[in-house]
Amino acid sequence: MRIFFAGAARSVTGSQHLLEFDGTRLLLDCGLYQGRRQEANERNRHLPFDPRQVDAMILSHAHIDHSGNIPTLVKQGFRGSITCTPATRDLCSVMLRDAAHIQEADADFLNRKHADQLQEPVVPLYDEADVLKALKQFRSLDYHQPAPVLPGVTCTFLDAGHVLGSAIVQLDIDRAPDRLRLVFSGDLGRRNMAILRDPEAPEAPDVLVLESTYGDRLHSPLAGMEADLAAVINRTVARKGKILVPSFSLERTQEFVYALHRLTLRKAIPPLPIYVDSPLSVRITEIFKLHPECFDEETLAFMRKNGDPFGFDNLTYVSNVEDSKALNDREGPMMILAASGMCEAGRILHHLRNSIEDARNTILIIGFQAKNTLGRKIVERQPVVRIFGVERSLEAEVVVMDAFSAHADRDDLLEFVTGCRSKLRRVFLVHGEEEQMLPLGERLTRMGIPDVHAPMLGEFVRL
Repeated sequence: MRIFFAGAARSVTGSQHLLEFDGTRLLLDCGLYQGRRQEANERNRHLPFDPRQVDAMILSHAHIDHSGNIPTLVKQGFRGSITCTPATRDLCSVMLRDAAHIQEADADFLNRKHADQLQEPVVPLYDEADVLKALKQFRSLDYHQPAPVLPGVTCTFLDAGHVLGSAIVQLDIDRAPDRLRLVFSGDLGRRNMAILRDPEAPEAPDVLVLESTYGDRLHSPLAGMEADLAAVINRTVARKGKILVPSFSLERTQEFVYALHRLTLRKAIPPLPIYVDSPLSVRITEIFKLHPECFDEETLAFMRKNGDPFGFDNLTYVSNVEDSKALNDREGPMMILAASGMCEAGRILHHLRNSIEDARNTILIIGFQAKNTLGRKIVERQPVVRIFGVERSLEAEVVVMDAFSAHADRDDLLEFVTGCRSKLRRVFLVHGEEEQMLPLGERLTRMGIPDVHAPMLGEFVRL
């Protein structure tokens, strides 16, 4: 039995891990790699294994860096089942179709732009028909309900507390001569975050494949998060500026809107116009409303008292593209949340182009920004950034609030490992950049974990 680290090895995106036992193959996640455009295109288009030889797949959650290349997998010959939670399946039905539409629109734009040049036409990775075909292979499995995914392999989902429907994947493998419990963390959430329940601890795994996105970093305390947000809003309103919030459509937008709702009820912020400018966010928020079984008790209590946590008087959801364009002509103060969360595509680019050179405005970063993305360059406060091929001066105030992160930080990860270490003999660190991953590995070794390893991309390891 061995594991092949086909993605998210010493990097954050493109989660793919392939388990092989006695000629049978089980894939954990199939996400899109995000980074430099040419490298991303090559890695996403050419999977490092033969999809026709994969027998089954398990999906930890719906984020595109974990799910976004499933249509390519199916398009290239995968015919097995894709097991995930009911909420993850519902989210993928809209997120993967949206990803296909973006790829088709981008390809159409580039082909028209270069129509007079001798270039090969740009072909999207997949289209909506490929997504619909892939969705037929999804099957839902509730938390805490063991089910066979392959002969001798039983899967149980535990709540990861990261995004709606996110799961820790617990695999009980009984295929002679192998018998062990392997746990894949997926992406772990934080304790005491709004909306979702806290992450659960698996019982006595032998092997753990653990994310390490924030393996050497501590998030700002949750206690001051809303006060800090109110301060940013109030000082930007005072100078009549716009607050631009690049936000991931799944979970981060809903958490942020919920925080704004609470601040509005307390009158901690003025009633400025707030726009969620993302058709995908609108659809995902509707899916949230269909899955209250994933909510924690505090959110359910809020709903009983105040109604919809994701809607209030001065909040407007924007789907129409003309309404989105009109926001650029409106004067502040106002707030705009728009995708993509790393500023690599979508409507946020248009708002940044319009507002980044105005010192009255604020760019509020509330999520992880991978290397080589526009979002990372803004976090680094590079004086000049390129948007739609044009250099723009970064004059707007930049504020980073990592308290909104849905990822476990260093102490959360160490606590998670402590809670399941009774039989733990091997830990593989994935989904993290080296400066976060390697210090976490050193700490786990000092805790007494016998074998801690940060695999390289493309590495095979025998279990």
